[in-house]
Amino acid sequence: MASRFTELTVDCHDPERLARFWCEVLDFKVLDRSEDKVEIGSWEPTVDEVRARQMPPTLMFIRVPEGKTVKNRLHLDVSPIDRGTEDEAARLLALGATKVDVGQGPGRTWVVMADPEGNEFDVVRSLAPSD
Repeated sequence: MASRFTELTVDCHDPERLARFWCEVLDFKVLDRSEDKVEIGSWEPTVDEVRARQMPPTLMFIRVPEGKTVKNRLHLDVSPIDRGTEDEAARLLALGATKVDVGQGPGRTWVVMADPEGNEFDVVRSLAPSD
């Protein structure tokens, strides 16, 4: 038997703020919260479902005292499902994201962004139906 990828944990200063941001980005909902932690996801995980097959992981935001100091070694890629990459980047800017330069160079088909606490992520190919 193997292990399952069940959560991706993000250290942060304000778990509530980042959870709200990522719920808007991914159309997730809050699954659990405590004073220093918020878990969000697209489904309510159960032990039986997780044991049966690999399911989408949840995102867990945990309060830590230290700040982010360097580029993330691990980041999320998101693909818009109902609009193009640039239109999605504009939507995410309105939610509090920023565009960032991590050395990706010009002429890329994806957009590198950061969430409100500076965690980088990419807006990659659109999954919107073509006309």
